[in-house]
Amino acid sequence: MDRTAGKDVGCHAIPYYSIAWHRGGTLFIAVLCTAFIVLFASQAGAQCTARDVLRNHLTFKKIPSANRPPIPVRSADAVPVWKTITVGTFANSFALRNALDAAGCGIGDQAEEILARPAFTVSATKTDVELVAVSAAELGFQTDTASLADIYARARQLGFGLAAAEVAPQLRLQYLDQPIGEFLVGMEPIKTWKGEPVILTVANGGAGLVLIGQDGSADAEIPAASRFLFVRSNEAALAKAVHGLDEAALVHH
Repeated sequence: MDRTAGKDVGCHAIPYYSIAWHRGGTLFIAVLCTAFIVLFASQAGAQCTARDVLRNHLTFKKIPSANRPPIPVRSADAVPVWKTITVGTFANSFALRNALDAAGCGIGDQAEEILARPAFTVSATKTDVELVAVSAAELGFQTDTASLADIYARARQLGFGLAAAEVAPQLRLQYLDQPIGEFLVGMEPIKTWKGEPVILTVANGGAGLVLIGQDGSADAEIPAASRFLFVRSNEAALAKAVHGLDEAALVHH
């Protein structure tokens, strides 16, 4: 079931000077307002509204501006940290979902289902996670779209790693000032009860902050301008740690 933040829905009549319209205008406006209120308050409304706005947003930015071509990323180490969040702050997934409700964050049907799946787990240790943001175009894709499998493969080649699924709802809670737009969390897809693979998206579609699901199939076509959130790969992190130890040993000697 979707959850939506409590928002006032305003209806504004546009003046029109037809006598026939004037007589039935009050009733028409009342019916129209009621329809909008029911629409936004319905259980399916949160996901549908958020998903439609998000789909339009992705469509509008499908092709990057010719005046601002994306700069290809050569290595994950060259991409600065976009945001640091903390995971492992909740005892279980139920507590995490309750926190999303308390914050008034909308949760789409697919996201709600994923959070309830056994495959969705939370960290037992409180840990800071550094996230890096990169678009498919910045990963080197020059087509309008690229498959999710190809995006993940290219990201791994450049030293990016997939984030834990917990990152998505934690980011939703810790990114309350998100401007209009969205980030697809680079994560291993989690299957719904029907077996459909889903990844999570943290978005502001203009009507509020939401956490929704998106097709996580390997062949899912993603607009090249879409931005993903990754972490540093384990190999890159290990190499950096070993390098740091080597430098420390040299200093001591």
